[in-house]
Amino acid sequence: MPTATMRHRAYEVLDKGLAGSPAADAVHVTLIVLILVNVVAVILESVPAIAGAYGTLFVVVEIVSTVIFTIEYGVRLWTAPEHPLLQAMRPLRARLRHAMSPSMVVDLIVILPFYVSLIGGIDLRFLLLLRLARFFKLARYSPGFASLTEALWSERRALGASLIIFIGVLVIAAAAMRLAEHDAQPDKFATIPDALWWAVITLTTVGYGDVFPVTPAGKLIAGVTAITGVAMLALPVGIIATAFAREIQRRDFVVTWSMVSSVPLFAGLDAASIADVMRSLKSVTYEPGAVICRAGQQARAMFVVAEGEVVVETDDGPIGLAAGQCFGETAVLNRTPLHATVRAMQRAKVLILDAEDLHHLMSLRPAIGVVIAAQVQNLAAGAPDQA
Repeated sequence: MPTATMRHRAYEVLDKGLAGSPAADAVHVTLIVLILVNVVAVILESVPAIAGAYGTLFVVVEIVSTVIFTIEYGVRLWTAPEHPLLQAMRPLRARLRHAMSPSMVVDLIVILPFYVSLIGGIDLRFLLLLRLARFFKLARYSPGFASLTEALWSERRALGASLIIFIGVLVIAAAAMRLAEHDAQPDKFATIPDALWWAVITLTTVGYGDVFPVTPAGKLIAGVTAITGVAMLALPVGIIATAFAREIQRRDFVVTWSMVSSVPLFAGLDAASIADVMRSLKSVTYEPGAVICRAGQQARAMFVVAEGEVVVETDDGPIGLAAGQCFGETAVLNRTPLHATVRAMQRAKVLILDAEDLHHLMSLRPAIGVVIAAQVQNLAAGAPDQA
């Protein structure tokens, strides 16, 4: 197999995965299980009795995990030029750009503790913390984790403004309390930096009780600060919750009547048939470069582009499909393998109708099959078969 083909195949399996590919599923499940095993091992290793009884096992787990994670990191760097956003760059530059991405930085951090420990003279507690960073590798396989990250990034300016407001209130509260309590408690409120500790635990509503006001003015300031602290915590929480809910809604993507009825493939259906189709449709979000379906695979579903753009890779060149266009319907109706690979060129939301659901609908409502078959023939007459 040519090197370029091997690299492309490795990219699809490791970085994006092939829908329904046993190799991709096996690789991803293995990595997820290995990450979880590592996190559990690090936690248990901190217990002296367990570490003494199973020390050899922990060492074996660490060595095997580091070897696998190192191979994974190397393969991801090797396949970087296959990423759609990096294909225009020279291979070396593409790999350097990919190495600086957040996910690759995490991958590097999780393999560093083992190699650094070989040098010696390093605080083992610090290395333990780095090993626990392997937990964040799960973000690559968790849509919810990715949604939270996107929500935080989209609201970074609002969260930054909240932080500035919090710091301002923190400094004002500390200065006011130092002024009110300096004479009564010179050992605890001697300076504003000393009072900052009280301000932090009060604004965050923790209230350890190790430092507290004794004067009437100080108690009044403490009460106002505590009430303000509730608002200070509610502000970023509300921002994050709203952004996260919005991101989840975008990912789940509600299938509406107008969306389905506007698709040419379903344009000839009556209201009852469209309602049946809506109940069977699922929405999936694909990131740029993700493989939606691959040539040679048995058709498992038909697809409708709801948002974004996908590209059909044919022998005659790539064919772009925009919102409202379909692919895979011919192969599903004829029960034949797909003729082309389809991948997302940009972030795309795709409506999926499983082949089994479609044939079940056609058996319940033969009119659906007649209309879809007629639309497929019309589309085929005006454009080449795409998938």
